[in-house]
Parts: sequence; C-alpha cells; structure tokens
Amino acid sequence: QVQLVESGGGLVQAGGSLRLSCAASGSIFSLNLMGWYRQAPGKQRELVATITSGGSTNYADSVKGRFPISRDNAKNTVYLQMNSLKPGDTAVYSCAADRKYRVVVPLYWGQGPQVPLSS
Repeated sequence: QVQLVESGGGLVQAGGSLRLSCAASGSIFSLNLMGWYRQAPGKQRELVATITSGGSTNYADSVKGRFPISRDNAKNTVYLQMNSLKPGDTAVYSCAADRKYRVVVPLYWGQGPQVPLSS
C-alpha cells in the first residue's frame, strides 16, 4: 500500500503564492506518476498537474505557466508551487499517485486532511 500525506495550502489573496507538498510512504517502489487534482465547490474533480519519475509533466491549461510541479525522488515527495493565484483556483487540492505512467484516475490518493485554499 501507498500512503500520501499532503501539506501546505491555506488562505491567500489573489495574486499570491502557496506551495503544496505530498510525501509518499509505504510500498513506494515504481511510483512512476505523482500529481495533484482539485475539486471546486459544485464542480467535478479535475487534473491540475502530474509528473513522472523521469520528470515529464502534464498540466491543465488553466494552470500552465503558473503552477510548476516538481518532485524529489529521493524524498518521495511531489510539490506544487502555485503562483499568481486567482479566485478560480479556490478548491480542495488532493495528491495522487500511480505505478503506471499514464492513467485516467490514479490508484492512490492522499489519506490525510485535504488542503483547501481560498483566494
């Protein structure tokens, strides 16, 4: 099993920045895909950004150029730096991971508190 623990987030004004972190533990071998998804009130969950163990990234159009994703394979941690935050970015952000490189819905999800932010 894989455990994902998120941290970061909180209240921030429009135009501000925040960094989310997600640390993986447990059976983390070949955890090739890690990333972030979000769900705004009344909306479906959507992909924000993902990154493979090799560093290939995928972004939602709405966050390209504002939310760089990165990972530290040695620490089994993925980061989401959120810059130039907009009111539309307000959502609950969840960390997810999978052993496959490409999936529609990752297998593993953060089990700790969600990370809401308001801007």
